[in-house]
Amino acid sequence: MHYSDNFANLKTAPSRLGYGCMRFPTKDGKIDFEKTEALLDKAYASGVTYYDTAWVYHGGESETVVGQIMSKYPRDTYNLATKLPLFSLKTREEAAEIFAKQLEKLQTDHIDFYLLHCLTKENWKKVLDLDIISLLDEYKAEGKIINLGFSFHDEYAVFEEIATYRKWDFCQIQYNYMDTNEQAGDKGYDLVKGLGIPVIIMEPLRGGTLANLPEDTTTELKAARPEDSIASWGMRWLISRDNCKVILSGMTEMPQLEDNLKTFNAGEVLSDAEEQLILNLAKTLRARVFNGCTGCAYCMPCPAGVDIPRNFRIWNEYGMYGNRWGTHWNYFSNMAETAHADHCVKCGKCETVCPQHINIRENLVRVAETMESIK
Repeated sequence: MHYSDNFANLKTAPSRLGYGCMRFPTKDGKIDFEKTEALLDKAYASGVTYYDTAWVYHGGESETVVGQIMSKYPRDTYNLATKLPLFSLKTREEAAEIFAKQLEKLQTDHIDFYLLHCLTKENWKKVLDLDIISLLDEYKAEGKIINLGFSFHDEYAVFEEIATYRKWDFCQIQYNYMDTNEQAGDKGYDLVKGLGIPVIIMEPLRGGTLANLPEDTTTELKAARPEDSIASWGMRWLISRDNCKVILSGMTEMPQLEDNLKTFNAGEVLSDAEEQLILNLAKTLRARVFNGCTGCAYCMPCPAGVDIPRNFRIWNEYGMYGNRWGTHWNYFSNMAETAHADHCVKCGKCETVCPQHINIRENLVRVAETMESIK
């Protein structure tokens, strides 16, 4: 197992492979403790030293389970990461109460990596308005927080504002070979590398999408390394980037953990030829989109309430990745029914302002047909 050495005041270096504790196996709607313990025990025995949870994961159960399982090991042999939930936070005092409860749930007196969770423009304003950073700096001075950082989900301009606000100990971004121009993206990665801020990676495989690509898009990868999983290519793309200090993976099943252990124990970077194969794959996947929507939202608001860019994003991602389950969830569970494509009244207002000159009305009919076919 390979480790990162860019973090101060840690007794144990974080492993490049981090265990994301958001996708534990479940049973009857709750975390399956026995299977989860087996996974974490295997990870720990194999040299994984970084365990990433959060207040909201598994309905608040993740921190408790992680604390119960990991507390049997010497505390100075692994690193815990958890996060302050900003979504519903209303006061500075509430932040202090949550932090105290997190220490209790995790059965620890300190958090090695503490994050402001899911920073967006709105959540960042809340952090500043409630003076949250000074509170967390107090905890750092007391040794209750070792490294302070943030996780990010917004546009690059917001990332730049936050990243340059102070000297962060680390930051966490969504980054993979398909999201180089999304959220922080390549520009954000380069920015913080220049600032000397280590990066923790989330969604290295886009929630598993990049591990289960359409077969006709992966023939070159399979020919180049027949014994390697498709998932390993995404992980090695990140291993090849030296400021990706920890790469999180939400491993639900033992074969996923074992495959990652194989990849990270080897720690093999991509050759120039392999980098080109990944570029070719990304180009192939992007060419499978159904239309050229850029998400500019000039078409919004829709008089009928349809979320046009979101419908097209879900539809286009289905075209690229063929992920029926993820598409179904994003459309039917993670978007209001009133925003669905089939609510289009064909007024045509959107098409008069679309810079890409997309036949939006016709395309929304196709979105609705596609979604109905996977329902």
